Amino acid sequence: MIKSEEELSEAIIGASGPLRVVGGGTRSIGKGVVGQTLPVSGLTGVTLYEPGALTLVAKAGTSLAEVETLLAIEGQRLAFEPMDHRGLLGSSGEPTIGGMVAANASGPRRVQSGACRDFLLGVRFVDGMGQVLKNGGRVMKNVTGYDLVKLMAGSFGTLGVLSELSLKVLPVAETCVVLQIQGLDDKSAITALSSALGSPFDVTGAAHIPIGPDGKPVTMVRLEGFGDSVAYRADKLKQALAKFGDISVVSNETEVKAIWQKVRDVEVFQGKPGDVWRISVKPSDGPEVGARLRALGASLQYDWGGGLVWALLGEATDVRGALQGIKGHARLERGSTQATFPSQGQLLDTMAAQLRAHFDPRGILNPGLMG
Repeated sequence: MIKSEEELSEAIIGASGPLRVVGGGTRSIGKGVVGQTLPVSGLTGVTLYEPGALTLVAKAGTSLAEVETLLAIEGQRLAFEPMDHRGLLGSSGEPTIGGMVAANASGPRRVQSGACRDFLLGVRFVDGMGQVLKNGGRVMKNVTGYDLVKLMAGSFGTLGVLSELSLKVLPVAETCVVLQIQGLDDKSAITALSSALGSPFDVTGAAHIPIGPDGKPVTMVRLEGFGDSVAYRADKLKQALAKFGDISVVSNETEVKAIWQKVRDVEVFQGKPGDVWRISVKPSDGPEVGARLRALGASLQYDWGGGLVWALLGEATDVRGALQGIKGHARLERGSTQATFPSQGQLLDTMAAQLRAHFDPRGILNPGLMG
């Protein structure tokens, strides 16, 4: 197991063929990479944490649980709410900070806070030639040339192997409530969520599950912040959404946390057979996507106000043909019969290939994973 950046560099320099980069082993997304395993979960440890500066620096193999526990002691959190893939993918292991960044894992709060890449301040990584590279620092700033910090987020280990990361963190909200509307069809639900997100009330979660815990559709909006502010905004938003039906308010902290963890980790599909697709579109296109997928027999979950559609279908069902004409992209999150990462068009595919050739000229880092 690799335990230092120097060992990582030496292993890549000495590689005679493809390398399958493995961190915590929880996100088995993409085509299987055939090659020698490069285990990097030994790169562990928080090297700097300054609560007052809202800054944390950790080695890439550091477990996400360790980081979240440390942040919780100071009343802080990772604002982008990273998804835990284990339940959905049936994987084991321990999620790591490096894997989180490599996948740009971002949950329901992305609609308000942004994605993982938006909180990434700096990176250290080893490229395909064994060179140690670094970019960014410990504060947000403008950059010129390659913004390698953003580039590495979501690269799934195809451009370089992350060794250390700097992240901006934020305080935990004092209060959190969820407004719930029962029984809406998909179109009405997305309209309600769009109305909530377009309001001045700072919504931090907007999801719709067509088959909720009681078997009925449930539409959910989350508000967070200081107690008095949340109470005021919840009352005003409840009035604004009253035309969509009766609204209940969940304010118990444990219940609220459980609701959004289920949305974040797509619990509704966990343990159920079939392929799972992750489809990103304009929220206004969400209902049309849902209608087309229902024709294929899909079960659905909507997040990000309808902009993220999760779909559970029978094995070997390729949704891309059914979604032609709708702008966005569809990724097979769980399954083994189709290419996982979609084409982004000739121009972007060419640019991606050129970037891989630049950072990994030998083509040994997770080859074929992303096309």
